[in-house]
Amino acid sequence: MATKGASVEESRRPIKSILISQPKPERSDFFRLAEKYDLKIDWRPFIEVKGLDAKEFRKQRINPTDYTAVIFTAKSAIDHFFRITKEMRLEMPGDTKYFCISEAVANYLQKFITYRKRKVSVGTRTIQDLAPYLKKHKAKEKFLLPCSNLGAEFVSKFLNDNEFDWQDALMYRTVAADLSDLEDVFYDCLVFYSPLGINSLFENFSDFKQKNTRLAVAGRKTTKAVVEHGLKVDITPNPPEVPSMTAAIERYIKAAQSK
Repeated sequence: MATKGASVEESRRPIKSILISQPKPERSDFFRLAEKYDLKIDWRPFIEVKGLDAKEFRKQRINPTDYTAVIFTAKSAIDHFFRITKEMRLEMPGDTKYFCISEAVANYLQKFITYRKRKVSVGTRTIQDLAPYLKKHKAKEKFLLPCSNLGAEFVSKFLNDNEFDWQDALMYRTVAADLSDLEDVFYDCLVFYSPLGINSLFENFSDFKQKNTRLAVAGRKTTKAVVEHGLKVDITPNPPEVPSMTAAIERYIKAAQSK
């Protein structure tokens, strides 16, 4: 990815172009920001998901039908769970119970099963929200946790700490996307929401230098990844005063305009 030389003063230059390291959503406050400040905003996922095939999955010696309950933490987990069971010509028993980390995940599950309340339990955001439902079925069920190569740290810890009968199952991998077409493209600001995005940046452009590229970063882990690569965080949300990424970028733009 191209960069431009800059002095300290130039680092406060107005932002005119932004690249967001995520897929383009249907709705976003970034659209309002682009219109209000006449910004060029592009969306580009820096990571992608690749599923294991049935042959590769079988090496784990896991048969999903041996489990009476499945915990889903993401839509990707649902996609790859049902893809793999189909490739293996397996059909989950009708009384299998499903535990979904959020309502959005539960709604997505309806694409694959006949949705009945008695077999689907739904949290609001975290594994702790699901805890009462999981503990209620702890003695009766054997749990399967479909996951990626990144695992599901908080879910795994909860299940271990509470001595559930469970098994994680690697079904898909999160890897760096090919960004080679951006090699000669410059943006005033790059927006990152996860350490994986930073890792992908350097996998694609190992000699990347920040110079006057502003980095807008959300989250402690992402910030840590930025610092570990010798880069500088220029923009970050700071709730409650600056509650969102768009609010943080707008604040930065206003400050640059007032110079």
